[in-house]
Amino acid sequence: MPRMVTIKEAAAMTGVPCYRLRSWCKQNEIVHVRTGKKLLINADKLAEYLNTGYEN
Repeated sequence: MPRMVTIKEAAAMTGVPCYRLRSWCKQNEIVHVRTGKKLLINADKLAEYLNTGYEN
């Protein structure tokens, strides 16, 4: 089962600002699910995305 974290948790873990994480979700650049109003990000896929490189 994938480890899912909130935007705030992902920001604290990675140092990436919340607004950037929301933007990546909106653009479908990172694996996420919407549960009501909350976005949950797949932590392992986020780490993979950050390690493979991305454009700011």
